[in-house]
Amino acid sequence: MNILITGITGLYGSFLAKEFSKLGAIHGLKRKNSKLDLLDTLDFEIQWHEGDIQDMEAVLAAVKGMDLVVHAAGMVSFQPGEKEALYAINTQGTANVVNAMLLQGIERLLYVSSVAAIGRSQELSVLDENFKWVESPLNTDYAISKYWGELEVWRGQQEGLRVLVLNPSILIGKVTHHRSSTAILDYVIDGNKFYPKGDLNYIDVRDAAILARQLVEKDAWGERFILNKESIPYREFFGKVAEILSLRAPFIPVSKKWVGLASFFNRILKSIGLSKSPLNSQTVRIAQQKILYTNEKVQGLLGFRFHSLEESIRWATGQDK
Repeated sequence: MNILITGITGLYGSFLAKEFSKLGAIHGLKRKNSKLDLLDTLDFEIQWHEGDIQDMEAVLAAVKGMDLVVHAAGMVSFQPGEKEALYAINTQGTANVVNAMLLQGIERLLYVSSVAAIGRSQELSVLDENFKWVESPLNTDYAISKYWGELEVWRGQQEGLRVLVLNPSILIGKVTHHRSSTAILDYVIDGNKFYPKGDLNYIDVRDAAILARQLVEKDAWGERFILNKESIPYREFFGKVAEILSLRAPFIPVSKKWVGLASFFNRILKSIGLSKSPLNSQTVRIAQQKILYTNEKVQGLLGFRFHSLEESIRWATGQDK
């Protein structure tokens, strides 16, 4: 079986490559100057296709002859100035993949979305795959772009594709991977003092990759699955990281009156080049929200055993020797 993975050079994509190599030959779509460091330890060959998901001709060439396409390429940003890029990559890029598959007669598509595309509600604290997207001030441009990407995938299903949509939460990877997902660990390592009052939904990247493979093996086509280990207060999560690394955990809660100030000071720091934090008033409000993206659906099908929080942190920070 020939399997094409877009976004293969990213954190999740690299782990998906490892898992799906058990099912067939791995092909990767990468841009000309993509870093391949996360793939250095793989013990199998990747057949490369050069191009960008925004380039329809490149996507058409890459999907030709594939038995399965795993579309994991995407952009994560919460910066106002990158709004257009989010939609170009997450929405139009996904439309390109769908259209290329339809034109080339490739049937099976596994799409990596995000729990952000489930949406949020100021009234509900537990959300599942059946939650209907609603307009909300808590929906970031990133979330909207991924939701619209999903709509392209479901449109592809109506036109003949067999699709499977994954909605992973925050991925816990090794701090040495130096990817955006590991910033949640760096936050404690860097000695920050403040913590949000809300909850963090997370999953070990290794578990997220295994679940993806198992769902394909189960032929769970036409379905959507939240991939999330649990919801945990930020304070508890940061506390566990600090305990394992013998550091001081963030100890000052971000109160409601600080939300606007946090955004204001962050804008000042960024303007003088001292901060690259994605914080703004919207993301700070989201971090204050207590919410659970339930994993009951995937657990009901697979009965999966997740890594414990301690196991994930020890692995991610190199403490599991």
